[in-house]
Amino acid sequence: MRQLVREAPAALPAVLRAPLAMTAALATAVLVALGILHFHDSGLTGIDAAVLPSIDGVQPPWRYVALVFDFGGEPVGSTILVALIAVVCFVVHRVRAAVVTVLGVVVAVAVTTAVKPIVGRTIHGEFLSYPSGHTALATALALVIGLVVADRLELGRVAAVVLVVGLALLAGVAMGWAEVALGAHYPTDAVGGFCAALAAVPATAWLVDRVAERL
Repeated sequence: MRQLVREAPAALPAVLRAPLAMTAALATAVLVALGILHFHDSGLTGIDAAVLPSIDGVQPPWRYVALVFDFGGEPVGSTILVALIAVVCFVVHRVRAAVVTVLGVVVAVAVTTAVKPIVGRTIHGEFLSYPSGHTALATALALVIGLVVADRLELGRVAAVVLVVGLALLAGVAMGWAEVALGAHYPTDAVGGFCAALAAVPATAWLVDRVAERL
């Protein structure tokens, strides 16, 4: 197993190390800035008030669509998704990517869980909302998929960045919309979750590569 991990393709392709490092730094700055802006906030304020008329959520049939996305961020749904992607990575001999699938999600969600009580932003009176863990999870999984696909296709730097960030944005917007549509989060909560994953996953992938190379 040690040899298998050591010889596996990098979890973070070389062409993406510098661009994703800069993206992670920017994402961290946005995550912190929004946390400061909404420190101990409650209710629709600022950007959220400008784009969202209320936090009552959407009605059927769109509510059913939102519930499907939301299930992917719940314990059962997320476990299924993480296991499925990790197994696929292992089958295609991307052992490091399989490890990042698990660790990247754990770190991203752990960041959102740790930040929530620090920021203290609430929705519906008592529920901590910033940043969105569901959005972080969806974005993290999309990032892993993007990293694997970009490496397998041997894309150049620009194409690889567009693919990876594009997939992450697509997943983040989809899950973020679902959480806002269900009245579980404010729009900026989703942005915070998206940024948490952008910061956590590349760092986790880099660390996995460093550890694997030392084995």
